[in-house]
Amino acid sequence: MTATMIPRPGTTPVDTRTTGPVLDVVIPVYNEETDLEPGIRRLHAHLSATLPYRFRITIADNASTDATLPVAERLAREFAEVEVHHLDQKGRGRALKAVWSTSDAPVLAYMDVDLSTDLAALGPLVAPLVSGHSDLAIGSRLARGARVVRGPKREFISRCYNLILRGTLAAKFSDAQCGFKAIRADVAKQLLPLVEDTGWFFDTELLVLAQRAGLRTHEVPVDWVDDPDSSVDIVATATADLKGVARMIRGFATGALPVAELRAQLGRTPIGVSTPGVPPKLATQLVRFAAVGAGSTLAYLVLFLLLRLGMGAQAANFLALGVTAIANTAVNRRLTFGVRGSAGAVRHQFEGLLVFGLGLVLTSGSLALLSTANVALELTVLVVANLAATILRFVLLRGWVFHPRRQANVKIGDNR
Repeated sequence: MTATMIPRPGTTPVDTRTTGPVLDVVIPVYNEETDLEPGIRRLHAHLSATLPYRFRITIADNASTDATLPVAERLAREFAEVEVHHLDQKGRGRALKAVWSTSDAPVLAYMDVDLSTDLAALGPLVAPLVSGHSDLAIGSRLARGARVVRGPKREFISRCYNLILRGTLAAKFSDAQCGFKAIRADVAKQLLPLVEDTGWFFDTELLVLAQRAGLRTHEVPVDWVDDPDSSVDIVATATADLKGVARMIRGFATGALPVAELRAQLGRTPIGVSTPGVPPKLATQLVRFAAVGAGSTLAYLVLFLLLRLGMGAQAANFLALGVTAIANTAVNRRLTFGVRGSAGAVRHQFEGLLVFGLGLVLTSGSLALLSTANVALELTVLVVANLAATILRFVLLRGWVFHPRRQANVKIGDNR
């Protein structure tokens, strides 16, 4: 009996023929009695004219003290696609979490009530989520192709904030706080319980968790015009954001944020390094090879010094390099080039020894050029020669010994 494969959240196309809404656009508001009605009318007209499936607009009122709630309720009576969700506490993140957690739409989005972002970007924002290509989508004011009108102060703050995120949380997305985002509901169901912030840091926390979980975030360059009447307290928001960054760093360090479990449940399957004709990422290989090289170089130098106490420099160099070369090939085979199993292992070690021979020529030749038996000078020369040998070893291992096409041929041979 064949087991049924359960698709991971976010990877299957959304059925747009459903009788319920496919897209739920949330508009979080606090004391927006002036901008709410024109914004909702404009958004409703756009969605009605451009979307080929059903939609809903949810006005999330964050404890407004003016006439925002009555205006929202009047709009809900006028338009069948408009609903109102009232909260007794403030917080954009709180409002989004409350509505997204209970929505029955498979694709969830939100935007600011002032519609600072051109609505032409809404289609490109949600399309990758409907198709199953991506898990989240964000509008970006900093991506190439975006057109932004705002003052230098806000521009500076925005870019500094995103640099902080890159430096502290290794964020790969370009714009954390643009009020124009969407997420698959099945993905949101897994992420939202882990998002603690109820304010402006909500977006950042959600995006970082998604990135660490291995989810795919689609970025859309947007046309964006700053709202000069925005009531956002920049200093208070920046302080809260920095506290949020510190909390997330602490959560990742202590294991309070279960990244491994999230990745296992949600993460998209990575492209295998043994894909025929497609080499793995060079940057990843370089980092791993450098780490292995640093360890093997240290082991080589220690072994050389120990052997040098009882034998000549050339013999000590030969034995130390030989032992570490075998270990280096074995570790790089598995860690750097992702080759598993015993198939081809003997060939890999043989070819690795040939590469070792070239390294031996470089290091031994360097020693032979020395006219003194000074150990400190020998070590200096060996470090330089070993660096050159390491570069040569990486090129040959990647382009010859562990080349993807050769690994593919080994697998094909094993399956015959």
